[in-house]
Amino acid sequence: MMRRKESLMKKISILGSTGSIGTQTLDVVRKNKDKFEVVAISANSSIDLLLEQILEFNPKYVAVYNEESAKKLKDMIPNNIDIEILSSMEGLVKICELEEVDIVLTAVVGMIGLVPTMAAIKAKKTIALANKETLVTAGEIVMREAKKNNVEILPVDSEHSAIFQCLNGERKKNIEKIILTASGGPFRGKKKEELIKVTKNEALKHPNWDMGRKISIDSSTLMNKGLEVIEAKWLFDVDVEDIDIVVHPQSIIHSMVSFRDSSVMAQLGCPDMRLPIEYALTYPERSKTDFERLDLAKIATLTFEKPDMETFPCLKLAFKALKLGGTYPAVLNSANEVLVNEFLDDKIGFYDIPYYIERSLDQHNNRSNPTLEDILEVDKETRAFLANLLK
Repeated sequence: MMRRKESLMKKISILGSTGSIGTQTLDVVRKNKDKFEVVAISANSSIDLLLEQILEFNPKYVAVYNEESAKKLKDMIPNNIDIEILSSMEGLVKICELEEVDIVLTAVVGMIGLVPTMAAIKAKKTIALANKETLVTAGEIVMREAKKNNVEILPVDSEHSAIFQCLNGERKKNIEKIILTASGGPFRGKKKEELIKVTKNEALKHPNWDMGRKISIDSSTLMNKGLEVIEAKWLFDVDVEDIDIVVHPQSIIHSMVSFRDSSVMAQLGCPDMRLPIEYALTYPERSKTDFERLDLAKIATLTFEKPDMETFPCLKLAFKALKLGGTYPAVLNSANEVLVNEFLDDKIGFYDIPYYIERSLDQHNNRSNPTLEDILEVDKETRAFLANLLK
């Protein structure tokens, strides 16, 4: 992989600037204005916050996926601000291909991130990847395209950033296991009978991390960890049998790598997403930060336990989809997106999420060695299947 351009100012395009990762990325930029310039930002429809970001960071471009919201934003922007407002998928793609951009940080949630990320790779931009669904649904295609275009994909998820750091300077042949840590979410230690009637408000209360609504629900079902397993397979080119999960409630060890000589290397830090964001943006350098420092004596105890796949069947379904391969992970992801939204809208229960994901996987006709078009078509088919089933 080539090293990114060396320059005094790194120019960034942010997909999803109004979400949890996007706002924390802008916090990193805010504290490093001599290092980063925000050239473009995007959102789905959160135009009030988007306007605040425009006024503070003065990007040249803004893409609003929702076309009506894009029109409203245009009317809200003062006349003295020179900015190009784009909309729809075409707008997202354009801000990923801008000639002056060095790094595209993809922080949108869901399948919407796949097409613009692929466009950024083809435009030879460094990718700071926080969009799980890109690799979950099309990992083989994405990594092949990145290799072809000599593009770095730098993980922003705390777990994958930890693994990336642990593997720095190591040879792939020496890896024995990748060990992803999981906090266990808000329902760690609970049994199925205790979770049958849980509400979305209970599921949204993550003990350690401040995340968006969709990712918080994924954490409560442990699907978030299942998606990370699929990501890790493609990011680090390992077999599914070489990936383990351990529940670590304190969220201090962000992930580990076990090597064939029996050594285990771990990356530790306080739970703060700004750290992996900053690492991806400054890589291969490290910046001095004012983030909270880790005090192990104060923490005193770190604990570990096995994940409960019976109480949290979404995790088992993710492993199943990865082992089946082809377009099964795309089905898993699309079904999960639909069902999490249904749960957030109070239309289905907590355990309806894994039930209907399994129904979606069972009815699917797999496509081996899928193209990008196959992935997008399977996404539509899965959503249509569930729309009919949930009538």
